[in-house]
Amino acid sequence: MRNVILQDVAEVRDNLLPITYTRPVAEIRLGIDTIREKWERAFPGEYSYKVSAAYLAPKFPMKEVDTLDDYYIASHVCPSDELVRLLETLPRGSRIVMAGGEEVARHGKEAQETVELEENVMALHALPDIFLLNGEALKSDFEALTTGRDSQPLSDTVTVIGDRSQVFLEEGAWVEAAVLNVQNGPVYIGRNAELMEGTLIRGPLALCHDSHINMGTKVYGATTIGPWCKVGGELSNVVMLGYSNKAHDGFLGNAVIGEWCNLGADCVASNLKNDYTEIKLWNYPAHRFLRTGLQFCGLIMADHSKAGINTMFNTATVVGVGCNIHGSGYPRNFVASFSEGGAAGFSDVAMTKFFDIARRAMARRHVELTQTDIDIFEAIREIAETYK
Repeated sequence: MRNVILQDVAEVRDNLLPITYTRPVAEIRLGIDTIREKWERAFPGEYSYKVSAAYLAPKFPMKEVDTLDDYYIASHVCPSDELVRLLETLPRGSRIVMAGGEEVARHGKEAQETVELEENVMALHALPDIFLLNGEALKSDFEALTTGRDSQPLSDTVTVIGDRSQVFLEEGAWVEAAVLNVQNGPVYIGRNAELMEGTLIRGPLALCHDSHINMGTKVYGATTIGPWCKVGGELSNVVMLGYSNKAHDGFLGNAVIGEWCNLGADCVASNLKNDYTEIKLWNYPAHRFLRTGLQFCGLIMADHSKAGINTMFNTATVVGVGCNIHGSGYPRNFVASFSEGGAAGFSDVAMTKFFDIARRAMARRHVELTQTDIDIFEAIREIAETYK
């Protein structure tokens, strides 16, 4: 069995903060699966992580077996047919690079020989890439996961616009009286997921296992709702990593939402500036807002953050870990981790209060807040102080 190590590139990992505060890059969900799950499917082996943030190592350890024979893969890169073919025949002591020289993978800890990858591969380098690449990833994952398999039967109450083979229901999925338009991409409904009546879907869409889309919801592609989520209102090109809720009316577009987040009723997030100018987005390594070249970018929210009812977010707002946002008006476009407040100002979140809330939220999904998790959040808290 191959030993495969998904290795974070420090520069890339830092550019993907705050989403990567709490996870290796390979644990980001893109399309239907996480990057790790894509690699496990495409290149079977025993997988572990080489994280660039030391405080994550106890939860995501590395397993080196033979430094001459282990495979090291850049964790921000997704597998492709050509890349997997090259890896399967890659000699020890060799590495694979993209056209610009960026290393993708190597066979062995040290590499003397170089093989160049001729095709472009899907890879995350900046926060907006998570929603910008999601459509391509959804289509690729759908093909990989459904080829040679039969979908559960689709109810006669469901209207499909386009090829019905582009709708796939896993075991236990429940879909009734919905409209599914698959002309621009497939619709994947995961195990025990529920798509309630009156829902309007335009693919590509993934509703992952044990998640719910509430009655009358409107969802535009390319959108991924990770496992154990509840969504409602209007969504467009949103990636929710998992265990998060936006269950009520309100708009969310071109957005990335981490785990254990909650957006209250009528919470809305702008994804387009009134003057249509280029969007600037907070960048952690630069410690300032940087130009993105984009016109559309919405809310980026890291794990365990919350927004109260009627909260309004400006275009391209970045919210760190463990924040609680509430009150009238627009909060600033960057909210440092473990901050509480809104447009009137912010104060620090007490860690004892944060842990109490996190325990209660996670217990609802039968997940435990471990001491390892607590140590990670304590480390993030210390880092967050430099941004306040």
